Amino acid sequence: MSKPFKGIVNIDVRDSTPDWDPYEQPQAPEGAPNVLFIVWDDTGFGALEPFGGPIETSTMQRLADNGLRYTQFHTTALCSPTRASLLTGRNHTTVGMACIAEATTGFPGSNGHIPFETATIAEVLGERGYNTYMLGKWHCCPEDETNMASSKRNWPTGRGFERYYGFLGGETNQWFPDLVQDQQFVDQPYGLDHGYHLSKDLADRAIGMIADAKQVAPDRPFFMYFCPGANHAPHHAPKEWADKYEGKFDLGYEKIRETILAKQKQLGIVPENTELSPINPYAERTSADGTPWSKLDTQLPWDSLSDDEQKLFVRMAEVYAGFCSYTDHEIGRVIDYLEQTGELDNTIVVVISDNGASGEGGPYGSVNENKFFNGVPDDLDENVKMLDALGTEKTYNHYALGWATAFNTPFKLWKRYSWNGGICDPMIVHWPKGIKAKGELRHQYTHCSDVVPTIYEALGLEPPDEVKGYTQWPLEGTSFLQSFDDAKAPSKETQYYVMLGTRGIYHKGWKANTVHGSAPSDWGHFVEDTWELFHVDEDRSECNDLADTHPEKLEELKSLWFAEAGKYFGLPLEDRGAIAILTTERPSIAPPRENYVYFPNTLEVPEAVAVNIRGRSYKIAAEVDIQTPEAGGVIFAHGHEFGGHALYIKDGKLKYVYDYLGMAEQVVESENGLATGKCVLGVEFTKESQTPEATVGKLTLFIDDKQVGKLDDVKTQNGKFALCGEGLNIGRDGASPVTWDYPGDRPWAFAGGAIARVIVDVSGEPYLDLEKEAMAVLSRE
Repeated sequence: MSKPFKGIVNIDVRDSTPDWDPYEQPQAPEGAPNVLFIVWDDTGFGALEPFGGPIETSTMQRLADNGLRYTQFHTTALCSPTRASLLTGRNHTTVGMACIAEATTGFPGSNGHIPFETATIAEVLGERGYNTYMLGKWHCCPEDETNMASSKRNWPTGRGFERYYGFLGGETNQWFPDLVQDQQFVDQPYGLDHGYHLSKDLADRAIGMIADAKQVAPDRPFFMYFCPGANHAPHHAPKEWADKYEGKFDLGYEKIRETILAKQKQLGIVPENTELSPINPYAERTSADGTPWSKLDTQLPWDSLSDDEQKLFVRMAEVYAGFCSYTDHEIGRVIDYLEQTGELDNTIVVVISDNGASGEGGPYGSVNENKFFNGVPDDLDENVKMLDALGTEKTYNHYALGWATAFNTPFKLWKRYSWNGGICDPMIVHWPKGIKAKGELRHQYTHCSDVVPTIYEALGLEPPDEVKGYTQWPLEGTSFLQSFDDAKAPSKETQYYVMLGTRGIYHKGWKANTVHGSAPSDWGHFVEDTWELFHVDEDRSECNDLADTHPEKLEELKSLWFAEAGKYFGLPLEDRGAIAILTTERPSIAPPRENYVYFPNTLEVPEAVAVNIRGRSYKIAAEVDIQTPEAGGVIFAHGHEFGGHALYIKDGKLKYVYDYLGMAEQVVESENGLATGKCVLGVEFTKESQTPEATVGKLTLFIDDKQVGKLDDVKTQNGKFALCGEGLNIGRDGASPVTWDYPGDRPWAFAGGAIARVIVDVSGEPYLDLEKEAMAVLSRE
């Protein structure tokens, strides 16, 4: 509520008394600490060195040595849900994030919109005199709102952050990221030739944001939410950082697990009696109607691999580790800056991972993770050929899921699952001014929804009843502030889990969990699920199912799960296939149409709101004025080299390429050069057949109404070009290119002519009708 004016108003200002109090900026209490959240992505419990892992992270170790490590911290098993829960202090389904923002289903618990009745910590602290900054991965915005025509209400700047620099979706190319600054798409500031990597860029921006404000108001505290792309795919790492791990993973993922567990026991991270969970514990299970456990979620035994395959898998781990260590180094520059400026001692730093290590690379790993989202398995022989390119701009890589098991040691399974491999993750809390203990462990059961209540209590802040005019729903997390100074403080009592068909419930040291394949398993039959029971106070790795010996306890927890799910919007359950989930019809700022018109000198159009050519015939017609014989560059581009298509001119000839999942650049080229003058340049794809992996047809290239090239048996994707980002551009291709065959240099802008507009038609009508329409418009201009 605004403060009332308490001055005196008369006719003459000389007879009046001002009152500036209602108009002053909010001021935090003197000495209020800064708050810094650092959120790692897809980083398992056993990956980082402070938690017994093999990956060297000197910054994380430094924070752990001077702070606290929490050994029973839990998340939701997936990115957007954890982040939404972390920022609001509520359960992920309460805030509409039952799944990632790109895969919501249109129900109260799964819609991709964080309710304004559940304010983020940025919204709350911004009203209390804090500067608020967000860097990196957001992933808390529905797809239909990630474009320049949409409302920005759910962008970071709409949810309490004064400044933002990062990427809106769930992942991005670390060499060529899809960047947003505040409320606009922007190009990366420099390229690979000048040493660009997103982790470095984010650290630079974070330091700059802090400095910008501190040089004006040194005592004003800040809240910063720092979310690098690491360690989500693509695993892009500078070669010298990956090479530091040469030989360190040669034992293979099964033996590495043993060494990690031994170190965890030595450090006291897990109890001495903790068992190493089996690999593929559910590989023989089926759904109620006989649907088998997914082969994509089945680990290959290390000894079953050939020498070349082992070399490939080892390099995948080296690249991942290098990515992590490099990003830790860049985070270290931010921490160093805080120390150098005297801010670190009074900064509450909370470090977490948003879920367990990822199994999305499948048993073989991937040189292009987008295959997973298109339901296309990787070819191991083809991947072996790419060994030396792993981590470079030539791959969109993800390790084999055996490494997910290793980096989640001692737990079973990984991200997406409600066993501890998906939900039990590292957490470090560092606050020298507020925490006396240094380098100690805390074993309290905690959850991502508990962090904000803890911060509020540490700041002496009562959760507000109203934010921005919205009456607030109660916090659902439980503060663990008492554990900062009391190693024996009580644990959280109850926490429910639901993610992509898998379900679990923790209560007073016990955990019940369903045996159910995670999406994209397409199992269904939820009421017929088998439930397991674990005494996780004693059995941290969930190895000993006690369902048969404690049936009453199991029934108690099952009933409790349904009660919690009812309270927090946990139904309906979702476990469909990847393409079905990702291509589900969702809200759009404009209804689908048969003709889409795009213009040059505009910002990128995200795939979620761009023309959908998946599984159908389509036509592209560009109205162009060729002004010089040297005209060339990109006319139309959609996607990237790991899945996309583009129309461009090179060496005087018209070319069109459809890159099917980075596996095949299918190119059709005009037979003769282009003449100067106005013309319509186009291509038509005619669908002829469709399989679960691809839509097949023929391409025909046109200049005006003349056919100038043809290509048969062309494969196009049934799924998206990318999980997010890498949208549609006219007259340029600014990020990762669809093809490196473009003439000139990034962003391969069209030169030597002018593009009036580009029409993409999905009506099914012949190309020549579209060409006539375009020529008619062109002739009037």
